[in-house]
Amino acid sequence: MTTITATYGKNASEFPNRPAIQIGQQTITYKQWNEIVEKTAGWLISLHEKTPTLGIYLPNGIPFLQLFAGAAKAGWTSVLFDPKWQVAEIDKRLSLSRPSILITTRRMAEKIRPFSGEILIWEECHISILQATPLIQEPNPALPFYMGFTSGTTGDPKAFVRSHASWTASFICNIYDFAMDGSESVLIPGALIHSHFLYGAISTLYLGGTVYLLEKFNPSLTLSILKEKSISTVFVVPTMVQAFLKQCKPISKQLTMISSGAKWEEASKLSIRRWFPNLTMYEYYGASELSFVTVLNNHEQELKPGSVGKPCYKVELQIRTKDNELAKVNEIGKIYVRSEMVFMGYLYQSNDSITIIADKEGWITVDDMGYFDEDGYLYLVGREKNMILYGGINIFPEEIEKVLSSHPDIDEVAVIGLTDEYWGQIVAAVVVGNTTKKGLVKHCKDELASFKIPRKWVFVEEMPHTISGKIARAELKQLIESEVKNDANRSHC
Repeated sequence: MTTITATYGKNASEFPNRPAIQIGQQTITYKQWNEIVEKTAGWLISLHEKTPTLGIYLPNGIPFLQLFAGAAKAGWTSVLFDPKWQVAEIDKRLSLSRPSILITTRRMAEKIRPFSGEILIWEECHISILQATPLIQEPNPALPFYMGFTSGTTGDPKAFVRSHASWTASFICNIYDFAMDGSESVLIPGALIHSHFLYGAISTLYLGGTVYLLEKFNPSLTLSILKEKSISTVFVVPTMVQAFLKQCKPISKQLTMISSGAKWEEASKLSIRRWFPNLTMYEYYGASELSFVTVLNNHEQELKPGSVGKPCYKVELQIRTKDNELAKVNEIGKIYVRSEMVFMGYLYQSNDSITIIADKEGWITVDDMGYFDEDGYLYLVGREKNMILYGGINIFPEEIEKVLSSHPDIDEVAVIGLTDEYWGQIVAAVVVGNTTKKGLVKHCKDELASFKIPRKWVFVEEMPHTISGKIARAELKQLIESEVKNDANRSHC
């Protein structure tokens, strides 16, 4: 076991002048990176806080990564706060995580209301950090270093906690599953508050590559950097790929694209290959609690369309039936995971304890449902909590979404269950796109049983999303149910 900052000293010694991070016109070398991380760690230790938890409320940039890495080296736990959150959302997460210190900018501090900890302004405290005594030694790898929040697609977020050891075990997957090494130049076009992009940056710094950051996602700028800079790998979510496609800009260079967050639709994969003919694509299935679970490359995507791949390096998987028996080939059941990469547990506010959800043999589930085919490839059917119970029949929204997503005029779609007095729940589709109910019903009839075809259709300009790029189903369902209720009230007037 080791820590996420354990290689910084070695990297600084072996290639001191190699760029570690570049954002805009600003570049920091590995020698400089190691120095500021050690000083940040030393500064945090000098504060003598009883609760070593640091809140980071900053925009994308070197200070964000500096504080995150420095806190990890000091044995502190970082809690990240999204600049897009509203005041009430920040309050809720501050109450849940209770950092002893929160660092932000003067401008962003306006959204922070008084809480149990202390608010420090980056423009002021960074001077003290530069004058601090460096901390050289590494903390215990078993310690927590990162607290995040589940996306909250079905309700209030929960705080999850990760240890150094779980992330450094994940770093090995970069080598075995994504064919990466220390020579990579990695573009991180998304917000560091999103663990997919944060992981991409921190794992690259661990391995000794160069991280290219954007202040915020811009599809045109991202494509320009991919074309002009010596980028070898880019971390994306599927909505970014859709934005790239709208730019209609071909890139012929060799490039690796690593995607996660939401399911990458097959049509999108085919389209991006036309604009990026020398692209190597990796799509991985994982979760905040599980880290990497399975991975699928573009060669396998052609052979196994719809699959999320085979287990990542040193990951064990089981599919269990409702009777807790191992499922047969092509039999749907609940997915269980066992690996060194899983999280420590959930943090509950009532007693500050970390609750472990693994069973006594180390198996964990987040209630995703799926099955293995005869070649050992995993297919996701859906999440148990999203399942629609229609007259006693179980319907997985994801199956219907997959069919609807193949329609050329649909940009985005979500299927939810709406309460119905007779059926219990009915299938409702929420659609972003230039199309009609009649055309979509006809499209569904070719591929879906009649009871799976949505009974309610709602057309919207845009979907609500979580920070990880997933559709915020709880918020969406609340909006649609409210609209249906209002329609019913108007019809009775």
